[in-house]
Amino acid sequence: MVLRCYRGKLSVWAALCLLVLCWFYVYPVYRLPRDKDVAEEVLRQGDAWTKNKTGIDLFRKLLSECCDPGRMFAVTKENSPMGKVLWYDGEFYHSHTVNNETYSLFVQDNPLHLPLKKCAVVGNGGILRHSKCGRDIDQADFIMRCNLPPLSKEYTEDVGTRHTWSQFQNLLWSRKAFVDSMKAYGSSYIYMPAFSMKPGTDLSLRASYALSDTSSNITMLFANPEFLRTVGKFWKSRGVHAKRLSTGLFLVSLALGLCEEVTAYGFWPFSMGLDEQPISHHYYDNILPDKWFHAMPEEFMQLWHLHKSGTLRMRVGHCPLQEARS
Repeated sequence: MVLRCYRGKLSVWAALCLLVLCWFYVYPVYRLPRDKDVAEEVLRQGDAWTKNKTGIDLFRKLLSECCDPGRMFAVTKENSPMGKVLWYDGEFYHSHTVNNETYSLFVQDNPLHLPLKKCAVVGNGGILRHSKCGRDIDQADFIMRCNLPPLSKEYTEDVGTRHTWSQFQNLLWSRKAFVDSMKAYGSSYIYMPAFSMKPGTDLSLRASYALSDTSSNITMLFANPEFLRTVGKFWKSRGVHAKRLSTGLFLVSLALGLCEEVTAYGFWPFSMGLDEQPISHHYYDNILPDKWFHAMPEEFMQLWHLHKSGTLRMRVGHCPLQEARS
């Protein structure tokens, strides 16, 4: 009886130890630098940056091996034929089987001419306000923006006017509001997460129909859940422990896989700017950052490491008024 009881206690302790190990795997113990420390590091670095072509090629190779962005970033008729099961990357145990309705909305194949040259990935961080980065952004060959941000005249000097690609997450607009918002984006690509979470599928399809009915020049692309899932695993193996990556990091990952040179703007998840003053979450609002929602400080530190290695260029704070682009 004593032996049986002892074994029972061992089983309980073994289960508890396993639970703790699982907890640390999902939520590991790590210490991020303070906001002030990060700001000081960025200021020390200044505008100095040297392109590292070897590093860029190596990182593109790593992304190609794990995620194949050139072929898999979007759902196409080539990679998702009729009858294929698309497993949602944002919800377990939910899937969509490609049918006549969805298949007809897919592009035939990757519509981009690869490799892309100089790409700008524009986040929406409040760090862009008064940055005067608009001209620098507009000089890029291919411009990616997150979540259809406002590009009205009051923001032009800071965020530019051109746009080639936008990833859209907020699907809760009315049909008219959505179509009206698209007019500012002219002939570009809209990248929608139709197969990330089940409620988003119908809304994404409706958005596609709305643009088609209005003869829009916009090309609708649906994010491939397999690509999003593999990119998430890629960054998790490198120390980003969020349940789901931010839209911005997905886009930067895509750009690093498709472009010869990438510059990121508006990525700053901290509540304090380089001048140690409070800073808003977005350049177009006054809400303070919710930096724990996507583990954005972790994401920033990963991108900053790539910046220092010359693999990616990050613009934080003011852009020089005149600069010879390398």
